[in-house]
This record gives sequence, C-alpha cells and structure tokens, in this order.
Amino acid sequence: MIESSSEKLDAPEGILDVEPYLGMEFESEEAAKVFYDAYATRLGFIMRVDAFRRSMRDGKVVWRRLVCNKEGFRKLRPRRSESRKPRAITREGCKAMMVVKKEKSGKWVVTRFDKEHNHPLVPIPSNGHRSMLLSQTPDEKDVKIRELSAELQRERKRSAALQEQLNMVLRDMEEHSNHLSRNIDDIIQSVREIESKQVELHGAKS
Repeated sequence: MIESSSEKLDAPEGILDVEPYLGMEFESEEAAKVFYDAYATRLGFIMRVDAFRRSMRDGKVVWRRLVCNKEGFRKLRPRRSESRKPRAITREGCKAMMVVKKEKSGKWVVTRFDKEHNHPLVPIPSNGHRSMLLSQTPDEKDVKIRELSAELQRERKRSAALQEQLNMVLRDMEEHSNHLSRNIDDIIQSVREIESKQVELHGAKS
C-alpha cells in the first residue's frame, strides 16, 4: 500500500519548537516527519527518511525511522579513474535518530530518540521546498516520478498534435504556391502566344 503524499501535514500545534521525547504523539506519519524535519533544520542538520516496517495484515507502514543525513557510512567502491576527484564524505556514522510507531489508537508515538550527533551542527534557513523533498519516502518519490512521466507523455502527445497541424499548414501553403506557379506559367504562355501572333500579323502587313 502506498500512502498518499498529499496527506495533511498536521503536526500538533505549538510543538514545532520542542525537542522530541519518548511517548510524544503525532496524528500521522507525515506529521512526525514534518516535526522532525523542522527540528533538524532548527538544530542544524538534514533529516533523511530511513527504514520502515509494514503491517503483515494490510501492508501499510506502521514503523518509521528518521535519521540524520550523515547516518551510516558510504560504501567504498573502486575508483574508475585516478584523475577523478574523490567524492566528499557525506556520511559519518551519526547515530542521531527518531523512531515512531503507529499504535492501535491510530496515533504515531516516538519509541526511540537519540539526540547526540558526532559532527558539527550548522543551522540551516528553513526552506519549505527543501523540506518537502527531504521528507518524501521512496514510495512517494515513485508516485511523483509516475506523475511527472504521465505529464511528460501528455506534453509529447500535445507536441505531436501541434506538429501535425503545422505540417498540414505547410502542405496547404505548398499546394497554394504550386497553384500560383501554374497560374503564372499559364499567363506567361498566353502572353508569349499573343506576342507571337502579333509578330506574325506585323510580318504579314509588311
């Protein structure tokens, strides 16, 4: 089951400036993500939506881990070329996280919270667009990709229809041009015939 990314982001009022704590409740998973993303922005790190678990009964997400974007370590891969610059290290094994679980009541409750980071924190100006992108889960990103693909397909069909209309106009213009050319040729031929007859008449008189 894919939960809609258009769900209301209903973080409880008055807690966006509060530090997470065990037992903290949210109305939805999205509300928990919005809260932790705001908390991350205020403290100076970037949130990453991490692991989740689904219900065996209906397949819906019932457990979610939200982490610092420096969680874990980057996998070491052989460099393709010695001339290529090594990529900057973005993961430093940070353990900071917040885990939320959906209870039978429907509330999402904080069951784990680690606040310590192993790297400097730099407060980042709040940016709604950035927050929205960072808060998207893999499922939500797939939905967005499908929406953009469908929109691209519609634009391609619209472009093809406009191209066909343009081709029809060009064909009509070509036919009209050919018709004008034939008319001009007929007029030139008629003028030549008239001139030829005038020359014959003039010769007969002389």
